Amino acid sequence: MDLCLEYGCSSLNKYGEELCGDQVELCQNDDWTTLVLADGLGSGVKASILSTLTAKLLCKMIANDIDIIDCIETIIQTLPVCKVRRLAYSTFSVIHVNRQGEGCLFEFDNPQAIWYHDGHCLDFARDEMIIRGKKVYKSTLQLQKNDLVIVMSDGTVHAGVGKILNFGWTRPQIMEHLERTIRPEMSARAVACMLASACNDLYLDKPGDDTTVAAIRIREPLHVNIMVGPPVDRESDDFYVSSFLEGDGKKVVCGGTTAQIVARHLGKTLETSFDFPDKDVPPIGFIEGIDLATEGVLTMRRLLELSDRYLSISDLSAKTFPRKDGASQLANILFEEATSIQFFIGQSVNKAHQGLEIDTTMKLKLVEHLAANLRAMGKKVTLYYD
Repeated sequence: MDLCLEYGCSSLNKYGEELCGDQVELCQNDDWTTLVLADGLGSGVKASILSTLTAKLLCKMIANDIDIIDCIETIIQTLPVCKVRRLAYSTFSVIHVNRQGEGCLFEFDNPQAIWYHDGHCLDFARDEMIIRGKKVYKSTLQLQKNDLVIVMSDGTVHAGVGKILNFGWTRPQIMEHLERTIRPEMSARAVACMLASACNDLYLDKPGDDTTVAAIRIREPLHVNIMVGPPVDRESDDFYVSSFLEGDGKKVVCGGTTAQIVARHLGKTLETSFDFPDKDVPPIGFIEGIDLATEGVLTMRRLLELSDRYLSISDLSAKTFPRKDGASQLANILFEEATSIQFFIGQSVNKAHQGLEIDTTMKLKLVEHLAANLRAMGKKVTLYYD
């Protein structure tokens, strides 16, 4: 079975700090994905610099096929030690896994990672190693479809200390919360954001420590074809639509004229909804055999806004889109469900836009900006122009 990996993270800055003392770095190299979460000692600029150096160096070295033990030894040997607290200036968790779910997990002084499997939160078997006098724990990963590996900084287990909770949010309590709230369809990014948001609630919106959650999920791939605008040459409509309809996965059409062309090619009727779940987003349409049909530029504008917010690691709004307007439905397909996306971009001038502040260049810029955001989410994106 072909599987793939998705990832996501979310961070809270310590209250009053402009910079986060935690850092998440991710590298993908052929079949392998490496994720590093580093937590700098303390908070502010110093913690941010040290965690950033730790995460970037570890990730790059491991991604370049340097032995992981050698990489960790180099980092531990390089990091200074606080003379007062006798602690390393940065702790870290490393996930190194391929698309079949095989790999390893290394942890140095961060809270123990959580393995979500078949609706339950479990502990990994851990082997203790002494590297340069420091305890490092190694776990072997054999992940199955829909498994999650969740790593975190210690701001999660400190959440609520002296406020809602006397002694913070214990790891067993975090595991119970995840078992109650994770749904099978949730992406790694949605899970990370959900847990960070719960921590923020316990901190009463004033985090007492930098708090970061990162997750990797192994899942089946989903390919999405999305057609935006008709081709310049009307004679090529059928060829263009045939290319769009090829292959498995979901099919999405954006634009009224485009939807009419697709409906005509399929020999189906285009029906339009009269519901306005969002007054700023035009209603969707329905074509038998097409998963979603939306209006064009206005819907794409809203979708781009949603993608900017979705990408922000400090935005704690839910990463799922239950609303029924076209932009929200399209966001759910592209951000949460899709792993690879092909855009079929027609460059014909739309007569309906004459006299309006909408042109082909604007549409192309919207699509290209959206494609860049989708790539930043870890999607494989291809653009075809006609």
